[in-house]
Amino acid sequence: MSSLLGTTLSGRYRLESRIGSGGMSTVYRAHDETLERFVAIKLMNREVASDSDQLERFRREARAVARLSHPNIVHVIDAGEDESRPYIVFEYIDGETLKDRIRRSGRLEIPEAVAYCVEIARALGAAHATHVVHRDVKPQNVLIDHDGTAKVTDFGIARTLEEDGLTADGRVLGTTDYVSPEQALGHHVSGQSDLYSLGVVLYEMLTGELPYRGDNQVAVAMQHVRESVPDVRALRPDVSAALAAVIERATDKELSQRYADDAEMIADLESALALETNRAGEADGQVTAVIDTLPPETRPSVPLSIRRPRAAYAISLLAVLVIAGAIVAIVLSTNNGPRGGKHGGGSGSTLVPVQLCSSLSCTNAYNPYAQGAKTQNNSTAKLAVDGNDSTAWTTEQYYGDNLAGKPGVGIYVSGHDAVAARSLMVRTTTAGFNAVIYATNTTPNASDFVASNWQPVARKDSVAATQPFALRTDGKRYRYYLLWITTLPPGGNTVAVDEIKLYS
Repeated sequence: MSSLLGTTLSGRYRLESRIGSGGMSTVYRAHDETLERFVAIKLMNREVASDSDQLERFRREARAVARLSHPNIVHVIDAGEDESRPYIVFEYIDGETLKDRIRRSGRLEIPEAVAYCVEIARALGAAHATHVVHRDVKPQNVLIDHDGTAKVTDFGIARTLEEDGLTADGRVLGTTDYVSPEQALGHHVSGQSDLYSLGVVLYEMLTGELPYRGDNQVAVAMQHVRESVPDVRALRPDVSAALAAVIERATDKELSQRYADDAEMIADLESALALETNRAGEADGQVTAVIDTLPPETRPSVPLSIRRPRAAYAISLLAVLVIAGAIVAIVLSTNNGPRGGKHGGGSGSTLVPVQLCSSLSCTNAYNPYAQGAKTQNNSTAKLAVDGNDSTAWTTEQYYGDNLAGKPGVGIYVSGHDAVAARSLMVRTTTAGFNAVIYATNTTPNASDFVASNWQPVARKDSVAATQPFALRTDGKRYRYYLLWITTLPPGGNTVAVDEIKLYS
């Protein structure tokens, strides 16, 4: 395969290095000569390209994943054929697999493991919502990027629940270390099978070991069919009973006793993440990022010092000032009166406005999930930063389905330089919509949310007419800040943004 290095597929993708290979395909790091970016190319091996079943399975992967759009799924960019060899183009993730991470660490910190599991479950939920079952969930098929985000990849044996499979009953597809009992027996496979495999992945992240070992794959597969997954606390006593119960339920041999769907498992994982983070008393960047996405009813379980460190610091500082003020008052009251001299209070940290530009290079409506050439009224985006509350940028109008099934639309702004912004203020005449604030240093891709590397820094349900967002950038400077609208206001069919103001 190395002879292909340096060649260019379809006159566009130059193969630069081999990332990995399997029986059906080889994955390369390639350079997109048209858009000047790195991508990952999965190229079907020539010796199997003539096999009609393998060829259809390969093409099916492209079709299945191309319709999936989620921050925790590796995004398909393109597909094609070169000299009768089909290939799929994916976003390039410069990081490591979750399996590599486990091998390097032995076992992961408990909150970190749960945070990864939440992200993987959300990715599977997005796939299952479109009736796509992965069927090969394992750490090797989860990539961890440099920001610590988990992204599910390799839907090579995925299939929709509506189509007939290409394999006869009794043939097992998937990795037996993580295979569900029904898949090991060649029975019908559903989303519950993926959740079983995810339960095994969570066990491995927490213990650094697989639950079953055998002399061969058949022996391991039969253990999945007959033996319960060992209690995770036997190897990791500090795991909470609530988290151990998630693994136990996800990997139950009886389908009726397992999680019925992704939503049930995600809810328990989110609660477990709040609990485990509370017990740990600290959280790294990745855990914090996932905590920021927890539903409002779960987030209060996480200590304020982790959810909002600045607020916790402010409360602590206020307590110190109150105590100091009380001491001063006592001292003054016990003297014959205040002595001469000046005294005054300290001043708090002042927010400084960031000068925003209104050119289309730095203030833009954003609609990456559009079907067709929908611009979200981009020509009026500058009205959101013109300093005039009587003018506004508005989204397109939506009827019936909220945002036409898209995860969001929005508008991004920036100053002339990257800045560690601390607050973003929104003024609107259509209060009540939900929004998330994202930040990035990557020039936003108009049609690819994932490739833009947006990082969540704040969120608010039911945005007020004048709404400040306290931004959690941890001091990092960002060039672009995105107001990402995820729901319309109650009874409304559009969102108007009169002004966006950024403060450092």
